Amino acid sequence: MKSLEKIAIAKLTKQQAAEELSRLAREIARHDDAYYQEDAPTISDAEYDKLRQRNLKIEERFPSLVREDSPSLRVGAAPLEKFEKVKHRRPMLSLDNAFGDDDIVDFLNRVRRFLNLDNDVSVAVTAEPKIDGLSASLRYENGQFVQGATRGDGETGEDITQNLRTIKNIPLSLKTKGWPKTVEVRGEVYMSHDDFLHLNKWQVEQDKAPFANPRNAAAGSLRQLDARITAQRPLHFFAYAWGEVSDLPGDSQMEVLKKFSKWGFSVNPHTVRCVTVEEMISTYKSIESQRADLGYDIDGVVYKIDNLDWQRRLGYVSRSPRWAIAHKFPAEQAQTVLQDIEIQVGRTGTLTPVARLAPITVGGVVVSNATLHNQDEIERKDIRVGDTVIVQRAGDVIPQIVAVVSEKRKTDSQPYEFPDHCPVCGSKAVRSLNPKTVKLDAARRCTGALTCPAQVVEKLKHFVSRNAFDIEGLGAKQVERFYEQGLILQPADIFTLEERNGKDFEDIGEQEGWGETSVKNLFAAIEERRNISLERFIFALGIRHIGETNAGLLARTYGTFEKLYESLIQAQEEDSEARKELMNIDGVGDVVAVSMIEFFGEEHNTQAVDRLLAQVAVQPADMPELDSSVAGKTVVFTGTLERMTRSEAKATAESLGAKVSGSVSKKTDYVVAGPGAGSKLQKAKDLDVTVLTEDEWLDLIK
Repeated sequence: MKSLEKIAIAKLTKQQAAEELSRLAREIARHDDAYYQEDAPTISDAEYDKLRQRNLKIEERFPSLVREDSPSLRVGAAPLEKFEKVKHRRPMLSLDNAFGDDDIVDFLNRVRRFLNLDNDVSVAVTAEPKIDGLSASLRYENGQFVQGATRGDGETGEDITQNLRTIKNIPLSLKTKGWPKTVEVRGEVYMSHDDFLHLNKWQVEQDKAPFANPRNAAAGSLRQLDARITAQRPLHFFAYAWGEVSDLPGDSQMEVLKKFSKWGFSVNPHTVRCVTVEEMISTYKSIESQRADLGYDIDGVVYKIDNLDWQRRLGYVSRSPRWAIAHKFPAEQAQTVLQDIEIQVGRTGTLTPVARLAPITVGGVVVSNATLHNQDEIERKDIRVGDTVIVQRAGDVIPQIVAVVSEKRKTDSQPYEFPDHCPVCGSKAVRSLNPKTVKLDAARRCTGALTCPAQVVEKLKHFVSRNAFDIEGLGAKQVERFYEQGLILQPADIFTLEERNGKDFEDIGEQEGWGETSVKNLFAAIEERRNISLERFIFALGIRHIGETNAGLLARTYGTFEKLYESLIQAQEEDSEARKELMNIDGVGDVVAVSMIEFFGEEHNTQAVDRLLAQVAVQPADMPELDSSVAGKTVVFTGTLERMTRSEAKATAESLGAKVSGSVSKKTDYVVAGPGAGSKLQKAKDLDVTVLTEDEWLDLIK
């Protein structure tokens, strides 16, 4: 019988074509592995091209037979109008950083304390180079690649499936057998040094701007709406983690990584297992010494607890796992001249000094600005205009001034005088007393509040930012322009923009840089954001000290904005139960509570919020959909816990949907009391709150 590969395409039956496409997909994938992963091609480029051409022509004749793992998908699909959003089934979290050996010792000690481990119990970790690229999550169902997404804000990313398909060392079908029915493989997309140089050379030849560094090149290439452009860029992928998985293929981090490798993924060959802190630090130094020869950028070493059961118990805090940490490399440094110090006014009124530098290359990136943090920092380092300074990129990202080269200082140099008035509105700029430390705040702030144009504009920019309302097409420049024109003065104005367009002011479409389509897209993007999650809404208000973590904590505690709003109005009374409840939320603290109370105590703020609520619908907080007997209950832990640490008890309760409070009130559902419980236990009895022993609590949560 004549083999299918020798039959002319015009003579293939549909069944034969399907079989031939299956063979070609397997063979081309095998050659891709040999070339891109093993750097050992087994056929010539001409022979390889013939295989791809045959595959493409068969697909052209039988378009209904195009496979999910077709090699033709590697060249990209038709351009998209925009990236769709993808809700991560498991959040894609960032890592806490360590900058010294002591930080690594502290990390292991925290793990031991949380898990209540004796000192003689070894804590094994995996250590791997921290790739400086762009995080991506790849979803496979029944062994087939079906969806890929960026990290985004950790909760929601962008669908870049077509772009990821073009990366040659990402398998479109998993190899071997035994993989889970569903698995999300996560890792880093990056560009090698050689490929980066070739790409920039091509950019210059095409009269296009070169990329600043390999990471920027990789990120820009991966976020192209036209996947055919991505296909032309030399991108690579290292797998190192996972998201949702129907059945974990191992009991340790190392075991799962080995499975990834068998399934066809590139796993960093420098990943090792360490069982002592000495081994961890030795591995860090070894990888650091090889940094220049790896051929791709890394900015540290990532340690992960190897035992997956321990990872599960350790869980997460804020936006990072307790079971992992990034040991960052020291920043690269260079000398340059400080030409000027400019004061920028942020959305909370903070006056931030920024150094304007004579441009200098640090770590492969041209730096012309650096943060000076605050007045105390300038005075402590005695930084003056005209000084020669040492600059570094902290964590290889944020430029900062390390020190002044005093021997190069000019004789007529004068100390820098920090302004005591806002450079934007002229209001007084003061340093407040911090109620937590009873010391003056490091930051000097403008007292102009919402009368200061800089603060209003910055608050609006924050409102539309990615982790807040995330309104596509309404960036910082557009916000500034619309504010200057008087079109948007408060957040609510954004949602009445379409209604007022062409009536209260000139049609936006008639303005320079706008057209009918772009205006239509802007209004559509605004309309999409009329429904907003409670967590994002709280964060978007731009209240001082309320970041994403605290916004999420408040959302989970109160459930709806109506309850939070009502509580904060009641909390204006100093001795109110609402104020006590707010301040006793585990993880909030006095500073955050006071900031929230002060914000809602200002009439112009509540008026702005009321106007906004008339335009948008704030959705209740997403509570865990768990078969849990404690979901939505308020729990207080007191006394000494014997079977788990206090931190583990709190983390477990929150993972089951419970709210953990620091004090007992009428709203408390359970008090878990261990030996040594004191006033909280007595108050629980006085209020007739259910009191549980530790064993009873564990029985309750099973």
